[in-house]
Amino acid sequence: MTAAQHAAGSPSSAGTVEWRGRYVAGTAYVIVMILLAAIAAWPIYRDPAFVMVVGAGSLLGAALAVLIARRGWSGWATAGLLALTLLIVGVPLGVPGRTGSAGELLRGLGELVAGVVVGWKDLVTVALPVGTYRNLLVPALVVFLCGTCIALQLTWQQRRSAYAAVPVTLAMTGFGLVFGRTSVSAPLDLGPLTISAPAETAVGVAALLASVLWLSWRGRHERQDALQRAAHASGVRRRRRSRADARRAALGVGMVAVAALGVAAVVPAAALSADRHVLRDAVGPEVELSEALSPLAAYRTLFTDDVIDDVAFTVSGATLPDRVRLATLDTYDGAVFRTGSAGAGGRFARVPAMRDAGAGEAVGAVVQIGALTDIWMPTIGALASARFDDSRAATLADGFYYSAELGAAVQTAGWRAGDRYRLSGSEVPAATLAEATAPGGVASRVEAPTSLRRWVDEHAVGTGGATLASLVDLLRARGYLSHALTEDADTAWMERLDGYRFVPSTSGHSLGRIDDMFDALLERENEATGGLVAAIGDDEQFSVAVALIAQELGFPARIVYGARLTAEPGLPSCTDGVCRSGDLAAWVEVRSSAGQWIAVDVTPQHAQPPALLVTEQRDPRVATEVRPDVVEEVVPPRPAQDDTSRADRDADALDLTWLWAALRGVGVGASIVAIVIGPSLLIVAAKALRRRGRRRADDPVARIAGGWEEYVDAAADAGRPAPGHLTRTEAAGILATPAGTVLAEAADEAVFSRGGITPAEADEFWRIVEAERHGMATGFWRRWRAAVSLRSFARLGGTRAHTTERGSRRPSGRRTEP
Repeated sequence: MTAAQHAAGSPSSAGTVEWRGRYVAGTAYVIVMILLAAIAAWPIYRDPAFVMVVGAGSLLGAALAVLIARRGWSGWATAGLLALTLLIVGVPLGVPGRTGSAGELLRGLGELVAGVVVGWKDLVTVALPVGTYRNLLVPALVVFLCGTCIALQLTWQQRRSAYAAVPVTLAMTGFGLVFGRTSVSAPLDLGPLTISAPAETAVGVAALLASVLWLSWRGRHERQDALQRAAHASGVRRRRRSRADARRAALGVGMVAVAALGVAAVVPAAALSADRHVLRDAVGPEVELSEALSPLAAYRTLFTDDVIDDVAFTVSGATLPDRVRLATLDTYDGAVFRTGSAGAGGRFARVPAMRDAGAGEAVGAVVQIGALTDIWMPTIGALASARFDDSRAATLADGFYYSAELGAAVQTAGWRAGDRYRLSGSEVPAATLAEATAPGGVASRVEAPTSLRRWVDEHAVGTGGATLASLVDLLRARGYLSHALTEDADTAWMERLDGYRFVPSTSGHSLGRIDDMFDALLERENEATGGLVAAIGDDEQFSVAVALIAQELGFPARIVYGARLTAEPGLPSCTDGVCRSGDLAAWVEVRSSAGQWIAVDVTPQHAQPPALLVTEQRDPRVATEVRPDVVEEVVPPRPAQDDTSRADRDADALDLTWLWAALRGVGVGASIVAIVIGPSLLIVAAKALRRRGRRRADDPVARIAGGWEEYVDAAADAGRPAPGHLTRTEAAGILATPAGTVLAEAADEAVFSRGGITPAEADEFWRIVEAERHGMATGFWRRWRAAVSLRSFARLGGTRAHTTERGSRRPSGRRTEP
């Protein structure tokens, strides 16, 4: 060995050092990024099962990477091994709730496959933290299993494709940030310094530094390796490191440090004035109900003779609350009171197995559905958990959505008689309305009618909850209960009220209807004779009236549709937990300055009817006015949002639920098939188009040159070494196919030697190419692997295929590009 060789190092020792350094540095970088990705995704799960998924998934991914590197397997083999590993360990790690019997295991496999396909969507529709809810650990398992395996394989490579490991590892870190919570971590105070979003900032800066350091090391390592090989080949002694090199290294480290400090200081401060947007916002984790039929608009349909005695649901349990909530309506547009879509109040999110219900007394109930058909779900208090029973448990759990802001839940899967579930939660003891104070600053979308504001001004004495309570009591006392416009039909509700005298009233709760009610009150109060009862209606109108009155006094108000479990005089309630359609009611909730929602009953009295006789005997206001002797039903004009007509159309429409379910199943199946075989079909189609373009070139010489390229690409797809910068004759010798030399000589002759190539010669060249292409891969599986291989697309002309893994040179006698 010469002095130059001693200075440069022997080829075997240099290759060993280079191989070990590449593996050690790449492995260390991936480990750091795995830890950062786990920290970023922890707020999504917050469960020990997530730690198990991260540890087991990363170890299995590393083991597969080592096996694939030692065997030299292709990308398709990597994908197959990852899919097989996911099927084996997916259920115990990703779906831990399905590890019981054989039937549970089969269901777990189905949920595992569904989690790989649609688990990402489900993950952003469930309130955080999700824990081990259903199959939502599957996306994390895919990230840490596949991400670790792919990242390690890339960092261990000698080619420049190793740099693709950076976006892979950054994607692993971004999983927790993108699918995470909508709010950032609380600011961290370090004396006079306040760090905004410390957790997110630390993860981002650490990931940036780790990636920059590894990229820097990788670039320096490649330069040192190239210099080592050049010194060994030329015998020139390499120069030693100088002070200039040290200064450049120190300058680079300083620039990275300054950039990191700038990111940590500037970005969080700038982000304080901007909204944080993640997939949980973009996808919309809640079910929008703004277009659903308002239960208040259909309230009077509960009192018809054919449904009034139907059992809607039953409630049982030892710790029952006083009320059961079905719907919370918080938005009024002047025509219909409904669950609004603006803000968190109008959106419902999936709930994991357990959530924090907050302070209060523990309550629980077992609910069994009867004739209930709409999407609203009976709930109690602040919900902690909902556990579904019987054969439809999985379907009902999948369709269960809950809004913590409204305290209401919906069931998108639809109810069937006999559905059963268990609820647990907490309930804060009811506060007294008279002692509440108004928070003020109520922003209403509509302005209350002038008659209502005048009535409030005339009767309000003082401010706060005591004034609101007195106004509500006065309104209920001067109102009269009525559920119908005519007395001819639907009389069952009147039989429930002892000594009831029928008085007609129109339905609807628009501003015009409320205005008419308060006009009647004011007119009756201005008369000298007769009683003061004049407002005719039921919970539909009186709940809206009380909500508007509360907003006039500075109380935020919303309407609750549900049932009372405790009997109270003059109010509808369920008997022994059996809630019939005629027992359902509406009441108002107002929020005090302490933030607590207080229930306010609004049902008017039915003991003292209005003095209709006096009204009928008074003189007409206009001499020519003629009043009819009987009340005729007048159909009001259709409002902008006609919920009642929508309900009628929905009732008369053909039930196509089975068709939509079948189409959904077919769509999901087709999507899965497209995801599985779609990429393969795209690769085959791309190769066919490339081959067609080469074969149908206008110039015969170009067709022959394209034929040679097709021959080389076919060899690469079949797993043979890429020729790189070798001549065609040298490449044909390496590929060693029967007609390879013939093709090389013909291509060189066509391109370099002579002109006048005829189309017939080009066609003959392509015939030989096709024969060679089919002969390179024999057997079905080999031909399929060659057809879907991506190696020919990655063949960029660089040559490292004939360089061994440890950096040894190609055999002598082969010409290479300097």
